[in-house]
Amino acid sequence: MFTPSPFIPILVCHEPVNFRLGIDGLIAHARNVLAREPMDGAIFVFRNKIGNAVRMLFYVEDGWWLCTKRFSEGRLQVWPEGDDVKAAKLATIAARDLGVLLWKGRPSGAQFPPFWKKLPPTT
Repeated sequence: MFTPSPFIPILVCHEPVNFRLGIDGLIAHARNVLAREPMDGAIFVFRNKIGNAVRMLFYVEDGWWLCTKRFSEGRLQVWPEGDDVKAAKLATIAARDLGVLLWKGRPSGAQFPPFWKKLPPTT
């Protein structure tokens, strides 16, 4: 099970990507199409055209990771979009939302507790 830290930015590409692209092709896509530097520590999340697979690309200290999840049954129900899809090709999501997406769920329908809880004052 892949569990990203809540402190790592997770960037979801709006448009489907050709999964024949390997690590180098997705790095080039992140730099040239998405205008982001993939070595900055973010996790890039891509989907294929028919929605039955997801790929995550990220760089860690001394090398690249490319993770693929292909669903044995079914397809993605939803995919994150930004406010203005034409202007921004990426959406930023929380780690818990990525977990829901990887299970083919709807993050907007998940019942998560708030990110921050107010603590009572100490005496």
